[in-house]
Amino acid sequence: MLVWLAGATNVLAQTQSSDYLGLPGDNLNLYAVMDVFRDSETIEAFERNLNDPDKLINNLDLNGDNLVDYIMVYDYVEDNTHTIVLRVALNQNEQQDVAVFTVQQFADGSAQIQLIGDEALYGPNYIVEPVYAETPNPGYKGNSYQSQPDDVVVTTYYEVSTWPVIVHIFRPIYRPWRSVWYWGYYPSYWNPWAPHYWHYYYGYHYHWHAHYHMYYRPWRRHRCNRYHSVYVTNIRNYSPTVVVNINRGRYKDTYSKPERRRDGEQLFAQKYPDGKPKPERQRPDNSRLERERPVPNTNVNGKRPVGNQDASVTSETSRPVVGKRPKEVQGSRPNSNEINKERRETDALQRRPPKRETEAKPLREPKRPASNVSSRPARAKQPKQEKSVRQSTHKNEKRVTRQKSNSQSRKEKSTVKDSKPNRKNDSKANRTNKSRPK
Repeated sequence: MLVWLAGATNVLAQTQSSDYLGLPGDNLNLYAVMDVFRDSETIEAFERNLNDPDKLINNLDLNGDNLVDYIMVYDYVEDNTHTIVLRVALNQNEQQDVAVFTVQQFADGSAQIQLIGDEALYGPNYIVEPVYAETPNPGYKGNSYQSQPDDVVVTTYYEVSTWPVIVHIFRPIYRPWRSVWYWGYYPSYWNPWAPHYWHYYYGYHYHWHAHYHMYYRPWRRHRCNRYHSVYVTNIRNYSPTVVVNINRGRYKDTYSKPERRRDGEQLFAQKYPDGKPKPERQRPDNSRLERERPVPNTNVNGKRPVGNQDASVTSETSRPVVGKRPKEVQGSRPNSNEINKERRETDALQRRPPKRETEAKPLREPKRPASNVSSRPARAKQPKQEKSVRQSTHKNEKRVTRQKSNSQSRKEKSTVKDSKPNRKNDSKANRTNKSRPK
């Protein structure tokens, strides 16, 4: 028993100085994740490759159910920055972010990328990036693969912008990818398996280290300023269960089988008998890339590069269908730029208003000016106002005279009525006088 413990301690000590973190992130190699991302065509394909059991990249079991967790991928876009998050669902209510890509595109079409491990799973400032053509960070002395090969492939921002997946996400027709899977609902190709012990996982990936560190390196500084202002503040998900399990040491069981490292090495030997995990990529001519910078697409506010693949799509979609061409022009295909130029010229001619006639036509008879346009001077309107005033005063005078005549006629009638004798009263007085005795 003591001999076994001593052997396990020696094996652990050999690996602890280079790749051992003592955290759950040991079971997801971010160098392998970056390499799969580089070789993927789309974000959806990247998610599928990340969870492929044959590639043996995902070995996480954060909820402790003895099954590998499915990693979901979400792309959050803001202006010219993509924040691509790798996330795991522990149960129906808790999710834990594993790592995040920050992809930022510049005005000249170049792009930079970093892969940052979550602090709970990898510790602070665990960053993987391509080997950019600049001086490496001399202050980095953390846990990473230090024996880097001398044959390192230096990368520029312009070469990063030509990665298939980066060309895909910066196309104008791209819709941000959000994984449609969640806890209890997974794709048909997903069949979870029991996680391997860390030494088995490390024994398999150890043979890839020369390839990984030829193209990628560790870094200690965040290049994208929106990592803190956008991701950490508004997007990041963390699970209290993971923090509790780390503090209680529930993830330490994965380091309990150091003898399984040999089994992982044998698995690598079976898959790659020649000892070469991947064919060496064609190295770009960095000096040529510096001279021939990609031209930004001005049709998309100067933010998206136009590569060869985009140009082919544009030529196919913009070429008009006019049936069979004449024999003399079948051998030559018109350029899409010329076709678009001709279309713009014809559209401009159709939208152009008709020309005005410069020579005036002779009139048969003079036309009267319009009613709303007066040829008289402004002061000619005053007589109209005086006439209207006179008419109103004349009407008032008529009204006054009419009232006077009516009042006089009423007075005359009253006087005539008073001057007439009252025959009725006279006849009555005569009858009374006759009845009296003499």
